[in-house]
Formats: sequence, structure tokens, C-alpha cells
Amino acid sequence: MTVVRSSCSWWGRLCASLTIVEDWVRTRTLEAYGKHYTMAWPSEEHDSARPCRTSPLYATLAAQGACFGEKLGWERPNWFADATLGETPHDVYSFARPNWFAAVGREHRATREAAALFDQTSFAKFTVKGPDAVAAMNWIAANDIDKPVGSLTYTQLLDDNGGIQCDLTVARVARDELYLVTGTGFATHDFDWIASNLPAAVNAQLVDVTSAYAVLALMGPRARTILRRVTRADVSNDAFPFATMQTIAIAGAPVRALRITYVGELGWELHVPVECATGVYAAVMAAGADQGLVNGGYRAIESCRLEKGYRAWGSDIGPDHTPIEAGLGWAVKLKTAVDFKGRAAVERQRGEGVKKMLAAFVVDDPDVVLLGRETIYRDGARGGWLTSGGFGYTLGRPIGYGYVRHPHGVTADHVLSGHYELEVATERVPCTVSLRPLYDPGMSRIKG
Repeated sequence: MTVVRSSCSWWGRLCASLTIVEDWVRTRTLEAYGKHYTMAWPSEEHDSARPCRTSPLYATLAAQGACFGEKLGWERPNWFADATLGETPHDVYSFARPNWFAAVGREHRATREAAALFDQTSFAKFTVKGPDAVAAMNWIAANDIDKPVGSLTYTQLLDDNGGIQCDLTVARVARDELYLVTGTGFATHDFDWIASNLPAAVNAQLVDVTSAYAVLALMGPRARTILRRVTRADVSNDAFPFATMQTIAIAGAPVRALRITYVGELGWELHVPVECATGVYAAVMAAGADQGLVNGGYRAIESCRLEKGYRAWGSDIGPDHTPIEAGLGWAVKLKTAVDFKGRAAVERQRGEGVKKMLAAFVVDDPDVVLLGRETIYRDGARGGWLTSGGFGYTLGRPIGYGYVRHPHGVTADHVLSGHYELEVATERVPCTVSLRPLYDPGMSRIKG
């Protein structure tokens, strides 16, 4: 197996210089050290060594009021300030409602009711090519990725204990080529995991192509109407169903359009050559001007994914959690005879049961602020803690996710039969529990 890290990426060439990497690390370390004894605020961003990595749309979005956050060196729009409302693109940190609460709510509602365009260029993107590419990846993927060309598959990559080491989307680009998309902050971890666990003797090449593509995620019930205005491709549900990929043309650019979502709405991720990103962005925004299309940021994505129940690696799922515990058993190919890394552990756990199970918690009081790590009480006894928390603007309620735990085992009946409270800022507040998505559990908005 051949491994090429960022062969076509300026970031890869940049990282070849150890001196430059050390300079960034030193600068960031000084800030982190200086903050060691200061107040740690929710959603606090670092200020040092910025900007470092930017999307082609950075200046365009900044001019439109983007307030940027940073992850793995990438500048990413967290939310957009509306100058006509007196807002400025600057975070004011608080343990109560932050200054961006209303702005994120506008972007959330546009995503649910019209459409939003999210710059997700920072996604990590890899290709696996070669005669053995599909078979090799199918060994480390828990889900079945050996599907027809044009298919998209969500999968976890498990360790031998069944722990979720990565979760990502796999597109079958060709008979002997896969395109992998994973989270910004996990680029180094996921690349290394794949490189270390693909069988050594296989004829396949793993290449980091992150900086070759910009990504614009067009999401919302009017996404199809907007997309039809900028491409001659047939984007009807019959011609372009959910969980498929096609190459289409937008503004003269070849675009890998992935029909997938992390917000729970009809939509496409548009993977665009970086040199074409500004033209594609302008075309899409112009086409959506009368459709309510807005710029959206990562905090609206977070709010939407909480309502939909999508898991976040590093908080809701990770090496300490298995697909069975996390409610992701549907994405594991146990019904096939195909072996994969971690299969024995998952089969054993499915047969023996689990001692923790991920559930959603909703607080009726809309003024409660959930941040994650709040203690879960079941029938008055400590039963776990929240792995993530936030506010669902469609539900109009605070939402948290966490594992209900019991040393003698946890079942769905055990979870649903309890009376729950969350400890928020030393006070217990009542909440309701659910094992189903809180928003559109039937997936009708995504698949229509």
C-alpha cells in the first residue's frame, strides 16, 4: 500500500517544513499556557496563529459578516452578524445565552424553512485508489462500502474492541477508487488510522486531497429548486436519490455533488475544485436570492444536528463507544458474511447486551443552557452525563445527548422507563428522554 499525505495540497507542502510547523505550534502553545489559570468559556476560540488555513471564500464571507472560528488551523464561519440589526461579528462569551444566539437561530430557521449555504471546505478529504481499494477499505469499514459506482455510505471504522475510531462518508467514485470525507479536526487521526490498518500487501494508494477541493453544503427544503437553476443535470429524486454522488456542472466547473446531510434536510455537498469555488458560490447565491437562501455557519449546523440526532465523533462517539451503545448498529454489516475489523466484538456485544446506551434529553424550560458534561439523574440516582448539549431552535428547547449507564446492563426499556433530571449549574431540572430522532424521525425531509 502506498500512502501519500497531501500530495496535491499546499498545506502538505507547507507541513514539509518542520520550522514553519514548529512556529505555529509555539505561537499557539504560548496562548494556551497563558490561559491555563484563566476562565474557560463555553465555545471559546483561540486567537493566536490566525489566520493560517483559509477557504477561497474567506474574504467574501468576512465581508458578509462571518464570525470565524478555527479548527486544525482552518478558519471556519461559525455565524453571520447582521449589521442592520446592530450585530458585529465578534464572540462575547457567557455561561448564559451568548451574543450569537439570535443569529444562529436565523440561520437554523432558514435551513429548516428555506435554504442555507455552508462553507465546509475544511472537511478532510482522502482518496483510496487501486485494484484492491474497495476490498481493503471494506475490511476496516463497519458498513458495507462495496456498492455500485455513485453510492455514498456512512460508516464507522472500528478497533478490535468495537470502539469507534473514525466515522466518515465513503463515495464510490469508480470501480477502483473511493473518496472519503471526514471531520476537520480528525484529519491527522483518521488518515493515520486508515494508513495503519489497511492490509500492508494490498495494491491501493491512500492520498490526502483535502486542499484540492472546496466544499459548499446547500441545505434546506428549497435546495433542489436552487440547484436546478445552476445546473443542467437532473437533480430530481428519481434521477439523484439520497446517498448517491454525481459529477455535475455549475458555473462551468466540474462539481462532485454528494446528496447527503448533517442537518436533517434535503441537500447536497458540492465538492468543487478550489480554483472554481468563488464562481460556484456566486452562482448558487444568485440563484437562491429569491428563495430565502442565506449564509450559514457551524453553530447552526450543530443546532440542527442535535435536533436530528446525528452523532459527533469526539463527544457522542469515539473509541470508548461501540455502534451498539451509540444506536448505530444499523450502519454495521452484521447481516452479511463479510468480515471486518471489530466484527467479533460487535457480535459479542449484540448478543450479551450493553451497559450504556446513548439517548437524547429535552428540557422543557427554554431558558436552561446545556453545554455538555451535565450529570444525568435517573430515578434520583446518577446515571451518566451529557456528551453534548445545545439548543434546538425548531423544537424551541434545550437538547442534550448522553449515555444512560448501569453496571448490570441497559436496555431500551430501561432507558425509557426512567424519570430523568439533569444537573445544570448545581440545580436539577426535569427532562424527557428519547431514543429516536427528535426531528423528522421518518426521514421524509431528507429523502423526498
